[in-house]
Amino acid sequence: MEGIANAMGMGGTPQGGGVAAFAGFIPLIVIFAIFYFLLIRPQQKQLKTHKGMLDSLKVGDNVVTSGGLHGKIAGLTETILTLEIAKDVKVKVDKSSISALRKD
Repeated sequence: MEGIANAMGMGGTPQGGGVAAFAGFIPLIVIFAIFYFLLIRPQQKQLKTHKGMLDSLKVGDNVVTSGGLHGKIAGLTETILTLEIAKDVKVKVDKSSISALRKD
């Protein structure tokens, strides 16, 4: 009877149960590492550079909004920019909507 129990996996001592359980998590750990280095880390770096660009804005800078408006900063507060998009035409936009700083 003992031979049948061992053949069915019900008898005897466990053989490497803890190691086998950990080995099952290794692919998940590897997948998380790949996601971190290919997706999460570059996105955090891009957000950091964008925040630095927003913090460095000053009156007179030429910028582009995420909606495609090109203009010169005429006024600046903590969260709102006043853009001059044409002579005597000014619009207020949210500071976070600035997507790029132009060099012209």
